[in-house]
Amino acid sequence: MALPFSNTAGRTLERLRNAFIETARGAREVVGAPLRPDLPDDDIPRLKSRIDACLEGKGGETARRARAAELGQAYLSLSPAGRKKFLLTLAHDYGLLRDAAIAKVDAWRASKAPARSLATALEAPNVRLLREFVGVPQGVKFVVDLRAELLALGKGDAACRTLSDDLRPLLGAWFDVAFLDLVRIDWKAPAALLEKLVAYEAVHAIRSWRDLKNRLDSDRRCFAFFHPRMPDEPLIFVEVALVDGLAGSVQRLLDAKAETSDAGRANTAIFYSISNCQQGLAGISFGNFLIKRVAERLATEMPNLKNFATLSPIPGLRQYIDRRLKDEGDQALTQNEIASLVPVINEAHGAAAVAKLIGKSGWWESPATAKALCPILTRLAAVFLTSTDEKGRALDRVAHFHLGNGAIVERLNWLGDTSANGLKQAYGMMVNYRYKLSDVDANHESYASGKVVASREVRGEAKS
Repeated sequence: MALPFSNTAGRTLERLRNAFIETARGAREVVGAPLRPDLPDDDIPRLKSRIDACLEGKGGETARRARAAELGQAYLSLSPAGRKKFLLTLAHDYGLLRDAAIAKVDAWRASKAPARSLATALEAPNVRLLREFVGVPQGVKFVVDLRAELLALGKGDAACRTLSDDLRPLLGAWFDVAFLDLVRIDWKAPAALLEKLVAYEAVHAIRSWRDLKNRLDSDRRCFAFFHPRMPDEPLIFVEVALVDGLAGSVQRLLDAKAETSDAGRANTAIFYSISNCQQGLAGISFGNFLIKRVAERLATEMPNLKNFATLSPIPGLRQYIDRRLKDEGDQALTQNEIASLVPVINEAHGAAAVAKLIGKSGWWESPATAKALCPILTRLAAVFLTSTDEKGRALDRVAHFHLGNGAIVERLNWLGDTSANGLKQAYGMMVNYRYKLSDVDANHESYASGKVVASREVRGEAKS
């Protein structure tokens, strides 16, 4: 059953508009006629006059907020084409040019102004403009969403890319983890928030109300970070299953028909999905803090929990395996592995046989084929997860995230995700990263020095 959550973004946009309309009252004598939706070229001078008025900062704080809110309201009233022209104008005409920066440095050198005044002088006008929105109701959310659009435009426009980069430290300061609230979300949460969990879930899609309710049941936990200026918008959330022992199959973990277990008897917390919610906060990391905060909270609330681990995808594994089979041929396999393929395929040998078998639809449903491929794909997965690139980083981006947070590569799970996506990205393989709270700092330091910390089991599989 499809869930009717397509209106979530529309309601957020309407809330922004209403907040800006209320705050902008009193700025009407300045702004004149409204901008037309597509922002034709003859409207650009009027747009720039409004931007200039905001940057001049005349009047008190109330007047400045009103002008900023009016400008935000004008932006939200535009069509997609008009918004693009607005952002291009802001990025190109209100950035800090090199010659202007040099002049400001020279002026500072000639003065007796303190060092901090130079930093203020070198802030680009467009960043200084957007800083004004921190004091406007819904203004923080507005800047976050605006940066999301800048990131998209920045793929083809250097000035937009520069502005999005310049906003990153500003948003990083606004969204420092010390300012964030950790909130548990359960089935009693407002419907609008539950809708957002469905809309933002990025790892395992929520397919029905029953699926959603299952993920918020008594043997499950869901925690999210919220910012005080965005109380209705989760920044990132993690889903946790309370189980006995390490979970190895996401299909069993997410089975909505499965009987609810007794959370009080669980000894392991499995973090099986973590999703960022705000595209405009790309490059600002919350996940490492979220997992540690949740683990610490669960350890305090539920002393029976002794293990904290993930059940994670391996997004780069299939590409890695395919490349090794193609580039190295039979050299990618051991002699025992080549011999184990004979019972299930006769017309091809070695790497060609593996490629042919995993290229067949539903290969994993054949017991004989799965038995032959299991040790091969498991070994290659273990090598992949314990290897690093020339910079000492894990080859897999999810591994890099968890190892950087102080986890270890604990266990590989054969056919842990047999969904279409799981087979597409990793031939169904999944991995448990384990967080032992007493070892997190030491593991983090080891990984920072270029060493992947893995269990004896995984190390053994990589050498077999």
